[in-house]
Amino acid sequence: MNDSANTMTAWSPLKIPVFRMLWVATLASNIGTWMHDIGASWLMTSLSPTPVMVALVQTATTLPIFLLAMPAGALADIVDRRSYLIVVQVWLALTAGLLGFLTLTGITSAWSLIALTFAMGIGSAMMMPAWAAITPELVPRAELQSAIALNGLGINVARALGPALAGIIISYAGSGAVFVLNALSYLLVIIVLVYWRREAPINRLPSERFFSALRTGFRFAHHAPDLQAAVMRGSGFFLFASASWALLPILVKSLPNSGPQTFGILVGCIGAGAIVGALILPKLREKISPDRLVALATVVYASTMIALATFNQLIPLCLAMAVSGIAWIAILSSLQVAAQMALPNWVRSRGLAVFMAIFMGSMALGSLVWGKVAEMTSISEALTIAASGAVIAIALTSRWRIGGIEKIDLTPSMHWPAPMVHEAVTHDRGPVLITIQYEVRSDSTDEFLTMIRELGKRRRRDGAFAWGIFEHAEKPNHFIEFFNIESWLEHLRQHERVTDADRILQQELRALLVINTEPVVTHYVAPKIPTKKTRK
Repeated sequence: MNDSANTMTAWSPLKIPVFRMLWVATLASNIGTWMHDIGASWLMTSLSPTPVMVALVQTATTLPIFLLAMPAGALADIVDRRSYLIVVQVWLALTAGLLGFLTLTGITSAWSLIALTFAMGIGSAMMMPAWAAITPELVPRAELQSAIALNGLGINVARALGPALAGIIISYAGSGAVFVLNALSYLLVIIVLVYWRREAPINRLPSERFFSALRTGFRFAHHAPDLQAAVMRGSGFFLFASASWALLPILVKSLPNSGPQTFGILVGCIGAGAIVGALILPKLREKISPDRLVALATVVYASTMIALATFNQLIPLCLAMAVSGIAWIAILSSLQVAAQMALPNWVRSRGLAVFMAIFMGSMALGSLVWGKVAEMTSISEALTIAASGAVIAIALTSRWRIGGIEKIDLTPSMHWPAPMVHEAVTHDRGPVLITIQYEVRSDSTDEFLTMIRELGKRRRRDGAFAWGIFEHAEKPNHFIEFFNIESWLEHLRQHERVTDADRILQQELRALLVINTEPVVTHYVAPKIPTKKTRK
């Protein structure tokens, strides 16, 4: 019974037609993307076979995501995500098609390959936050973790098939054919997105403006410790893990009797290992905490980098790459789930954009660094140094914990009563000052101050640009909390952002007050200063 229920839970998101169609279309597109990445990396080994230039392909792919993920996340939170994704998919199809045409006609140079790869990276940067954020729209919250796992499984099936297919196609038709097939794969996604009739959320308030949404997103990330934990653990790993991805093409080039098929086989082994990892992850999560799982998987991944630096035979390298795939999916899946669970819906795209920016920024910087280190020393030494750094990073990032994030309920509570205002208080009035007076029991002051500071972090997270707590000079244990919001409209949005977890904290705080007393809330807005009349 239990095994059957677990199987149904794991695969049940595929019973939802829209999710199933998007999952299949995305699988095809991801296969095309992996084929494209193999084609670009292998083409560069012919155009400019130096470690730095080959590593620059990886940097050109990931750097745009680091630079543009946050603006993309802001856009995805304030515009219709379906229309937005269609436009981005068109951009990716046209760019991949252009690169395919230039390569088939023999015009592509090393720097034009870097430039068009960078353009593809721009499209990926604009797509990723919105794409990650639509998953909760497609499935119920109870099936969100299964849907995320299925998305990860699809990515790794593509990682296993794409490189192998790319190796075969490159051998017979060259990299240009791979680029053209990738362009065609985006058309399937566009068709499914056009078919999807998204139910846009009903907003009682006007949409956020772009720059305001950016500021709010950065403010949330600055005051969201659970999201920061996923980000810090990720940056400590990906900066060093990027070495094997960046240096694998040039390493394969140096092996005896190797070619694009060898490169495709090795990357395919990573994908195959990741599929195995995705299948055993549920059992591992039952026995190992997320923090310990990430640490152990990092040690395993570091060991595979040592193996990559040591072996020069195909079979041992394939085994090492398969093991690295298991470790990679264990780490990436754990961090992605933690990031998703740390985010409420209203800022989901922007929060995921922060995670993706650090992920891809670490990969981009690491690729460039390890390419340069390999050029100054050797590929083996660069991989060994990177493996050592990954292990050291476990200790340096251990204070940030991702365990327990999934238990936090970020469902909007809507428990704040609507404020009463006079007709002159319009949406654009501001800044706004909110004060809350508390009469605390004398034996609970220290506990109150600890809780109120935690509440202050959440006020800032949801939009406050200033917060403070003061004690009455004449009446002991009488406190006044204050916080400032940019505008009255932003304060109304704050009402919609308060979560059930915040409601529970406020209930615990009220239990510390003098019996039969309630917090007294008062709202103020900055007055409109009359303009001076000029004399005639």
